Amino acid sequence: MILVTGGCGFIGSAFILDWLGLGLGPVVNLDLLTYAGHPGNLRSLESNPHYVFVRGDIGDGALVAGLLRTHRPRAIVHFAAESHVDRSIAGPQAFIQTNVVGTTRLLEAAHEYWRQLPPGEAAAFRFVNVSTDEVFGSLAPGEPAFTEQHQYQPNSPYSASKAAADHFARAWHHTFKLPVITTNCSNNYGPRQFPEKLIPLMIHNARAGKPLPVYGDGQQVRDWLHVSDHCSALRAVLDRGQPGETYNIGGRSEKANLEVVHTLCRVLDEAQPGTRHADLIQHVKDRPGHDRRYAIDDTKIATQLGWKPAMGFEQGMRETVQWYLANDEWVESVTSGAYRHWVAQQYGTAHAA
Repeated sequence: MILVTGGCGFIGSAFILDWLGLGLGPVVNLDLLTYAGHPGNLRSLESNPHYVFVRGDIGDGALVAGLLRTHRPRAIVHFAAESHVDRSIAGPQAFIQTNVVGTTRLLEAAHEYWRQLPPGEAAAFRFVNVSTDEVFGSLAPGEPAFTEQHQYQPNSPYSASKAAADHFARAWHHTFKLPVITTNCSNNYGPRQFPEKLIPLMIHNARAGKPLPVYGDGQQVRDWLHVSDHCSALRAVLDRGQPGETYNIGGRSEKANLEVVHTLCRVLDEAQPGTRHADLIQHVKDRPGHDRRYAIDDTKIATQLGWKPAMGFEQGMRETVQWYLANDEWVESVTSGAYRHWVAQQYGTAHAA
């Protein structure tokens, strides 16, 4: 048994589906079902005897302690987080509450549970803190990619809240010996991603014939990691990672945002002949404090754990587009009136799909 937090979100649901699909053992999923937690992501598991869903808050110490006592997981994989930079700029307090306060309360409950385990179970237990490359700040063009030793320099309320959570996770290992491992991943993409993030937002707007809003000059560079590769890396970390260590997880696919959007438009043109989606691209005012470049050096996880990404960017983009084209019901279920209001507020009414 493992406990997954935030398992109804984009990456968490992909991790659970892969985990159970591979027959790796039962899963308890603790999720508060905020706007980005979609229970439909895991509808296929509703009758699966190896899956248990609990709606609740990672900051509810009594609830978490009860789950740990009842299910006795061998690991906690902690995805639950507020994760969108734009929303953190508009409302930082929610990010502090979930990502900092919630994580520390989860660490407290995990430590209390872990220290009472029999020696063999305690030695095998792991707490995997799933974080982001954004904690490292911004790189200049040509500057070496982030390694695990890179100084933390968060530039947004989101990345600052994740950096704080990482520091607390480190402190719980150093001070209390809780077997914590932290992973810092690059930008994820793939099926079931909430359409506030770049790739699903562009697909959603393009299909509706709406403008494709690109911040500034669109030359902000990110490393793109397919969610299936992220999940396989996390399984490697659970299996072979060492407590107290951090591992960078990247996709080896550095791309400027504008290049990503043009790639999407080309794939959509092929899927929907007769339409030139690139004509919908519209540059909008840049995000405040927008980091210019992220890049991941994954040498450590490659050499120590034998992991590397398997999904090429072009293949991943084609499969992602095809998934969204084939799943209108899912898209409709998450793009509610509240979502449209947020897009209109963030990018202007013309961009609200």
